[in-house]
Amino acid sequence: MKVAIVHDWLVAPGGAEKVLEQIIECFPDADLFSIVDFLEDRRPLGGKPVTTSFIQSLPFARRRYRAYLPLMPLAVGQFDLSGYDLLITSSYALARGVLVGPDQTHVSYAHSPMRDAWDRQHHYLREANLTCRPGSWVVRALLHCLRGWDSRSANSVDRLIANSQFAARRVMKICRRDAAVIPPPVDVHKFELCTHKAMHEPRSIISLFAY
Repeated sequence: MKVAIVHDWLVAPGGAEKVLEQIIECFPDADLFSIVDFLEDRRPLGGKPVTTSFIQSLPFARRRYRAYLPLMPLAVGQFDLSGYDLLITSSYALARGVLVGPDQTHVSYAHSPMRDAWDRQHHYLREANLTCRPGSWVVRALLHCLRGWDSRSANSVDRLIANSQFAARRVMKICRRDAAVIPPPVDVHKFELCTHKAMHEPRSIISLFAY
């Protein structure tokens, strides 16, 4: 069985990359795809080469890759995944929108729906310095289209997985799909087990106003 793993972007190590590392351990022979790859710490990738999109070569992509968000659905759709039996997408933005054939199985681990187009739209516009520029309304219209694209992209997924009940509720809200919850990996040895519930002194109403 040929397996492809598609991750949104590889820029900095974080929680999504820790999940990606575990997926790679489960499928060590899989091929890895990402919209851009500027990751300096290569340990989560297990030495795998990464196939990137055309956005990798665009100007200022290393520092301003999010500014190319309107082009990313096109970029994801350009990955030729037709030769794979199983597609695993690790997505909090656009990887879920890969093109899938009728005989392919698509499993998507949803860290979150595409927040830059939904509840973080205004933050994204500020980050991309597009709040008041003449092209701002063009970008807003594109983000509006991206919201529809994001909702529809769940239609190609055979099995949706969320990293928490909270993320599963967001997936249901936006994509109208149930998602099984598989929590992300946590190094439990870094934490100490507390066997007694901490008790706090009750505060008077007056003391509450002192804080």
